[in-house]
Amino acid sequence: MNSVEEIAALAGDPNFMMSLARGLVVIRAFSAERPNMTVSQISQKTGIPRAAVRRCLYTLDKMGFVASVDGGAFNLRPRVLLLGHGYFASSSLSQAAGPILNRLSGPLDESSSVSVLDGDEILYIARAQTKRLMAMHLDVGSRLPAIYTSMGRVLIASLPYHEQEQYMARAKYIQYTPHSLTDATALAQELEQIRAQGFAVIDQELEAGVRSIALPIMGRDGRPMSAMSVGVHAQRMSIDDMKEKILPALQEAATELTILSKTL
Repeated sequence: MNSVEEIAALAGDPNFMMSLARGLVVIRAFSAERPNMTVSQISQKTGIPRAAVRRCLYTLDKMGFVASVDGGAFNLRPRVLLLGHGYFASSSLSQAAGPILNRLSGPLDESSSVSVLDGDEILYIARAQTKRLMAMHLDVGSRLPAIYTSMGRVLIASLPYHEQEQYMARAKYIQYTPHSLTDATALAQELEQIRAQGFAVIDQELEAGVRSIALPIMGRDGRPMSAMSVGVHAQRMSIDDMKEKILPALQEAATELTILSKTL
């Protein structure tokens, strides 16, 4: 059964979203053999009416998933990779990270996490929670603004300088708390310090009362693959205590995940 037949078979289901299904079929129509396609070509290949294909492409274009090549043909844009990024990021790496986080959090009695950089946000792919620190609930699949998290900052600081500049240029500076950085100059200085020392500390910038410390997990290519962090309540532990009591254990756990990730 092809995609059009699948859609037709489900058309009577009141919970089935026809427009979403057609959009996914349009994305799947592109291939290595046919990277550039017109509305008519996609309609002919998929069996979807041209008017519906045109609306799908218009929406996908506005969302950044496709682009018009010459005013007539369309092709997929890199942003389409985001559709599968959560799955790939959260499969083998998250499974490997889980036991390591449990061993890290147990003796410390503090929550720990692993995340990946996904656009301008971090995506949590593994978490061991012993205490609820933040008002917002965090679990696998949760997202937070990268520049206001220790994991996000350590990942951005580990990128080449030109990519860091791109982040700072498009970053949304929000005064979440009185401690939040609110301009590119301050962020650039912070990233330089993180790059020099090899770890990042966030002190109540996203939520009052919450501090966290993070290390990057580097991939085979020398680029940051993910980050690992431990979060604490500010009243319970100072930044100096975090560096003394948590950082060594975090470094050991991050090293273990780095070694293990190279075998995945």
